[in-house]
Amino acid sequence: MSEVIVSTGWVEKHLNDPNVRIVEVDYDPATAYEAWHVPNAVLIAWKELRHPVKRDFVDPEGFEKLMSERGIAPEHTVVLYGDFNNWFAVYAFWLFQAYGHEDVRVMDGGRTAWAKEKRPTSRERPSFPETQYKVKRVDWGSRRAYLWEVLNKVMHGEVGRSTVLVDVRSPAEYTGEITAPPEYPNEQTQVGGHIPGAVNIPWGQAVDPETGRFKPLEELRRLYEGRGVTPDKEVITYCRIGERAAHTWFVLKYILKYPAVRVYDGSWAEWGNLVGAPVKKGNEP
Repeated sequence: MSEVIVSTGWVEKHLNDPNVRIVEVDYDPATAYEAWHVPNAVLIAWKELRHPVKRDFVDPEGFEKLMSERGIAPEHTVVLYGDFNNWFAVYAFWLFQAYGHEDVRVMDGGRTAWAKEKRPTSRERPSFPETQYKVKRVDWGSRRAYLWEVLNKVMHGEVGRSTVLVDVRSPAEYTGEITAPPEYPNEQTQVGGHIPGAVNIPWGQAVDPETGRFKPLEELRRLYEGRGVTPDKEVITYCRIGERAAHTWFVLKYILKYPAVRVYDGSWAEWGNLVGAPVKKGNEP
């Protein structure tokens, strides 16, 4: 596995390491972090990673404030984990990297693995001294794809040739049967379907549902290469707002070591509301 992935055993050995900050990133803290969490883990609710007004992720100033309040300094090794098989933990990893945090990692298996292994838990919120976190740099160049780029690739016939689009949503979202996941009933798009040429590989297929851990390397390789997602092509992942797409980005970039992978985080929330955007319905790319 990649050096940015750590085991539950590694985390247990570093629970009291002053150079490490363990961070739980949850969709629903009330049913996760507040019920139990890894001892000394601080909480980041996924909504705190989003901009409070714009439909975008938190800006550098907001990120600095969030890190400072949680007692995280630029020199800390940050280990992320969470609920839903690390769905939002990996989204946070994408953001930490873009904002230049030097050492950020993901605990393989997240809450699922920690609980199954009966490792120690706590309900106490740790208290760390507030820091003066400063973002060293902002680098989206190799991580983020924009609407105009994806649209150009579709219109110029690059998708399926030099570029692969991976739609990591559920099959029902991909085909256009539904226009939003059931857990987001108020966030319907104007149209359903997928970007023409995109292959559908739901993000959860990269995870063992029993353990919450990433599947073995060769199994992952067969999963993606079998659908034409190969390392010789540029790969762009998308979902609804980018959080599930970041999970697949992580798998391709850090486990399979693909050289050119980005997240189109505007995703279907942007594309599915755009006037005149090309859309395809059904099971075929």
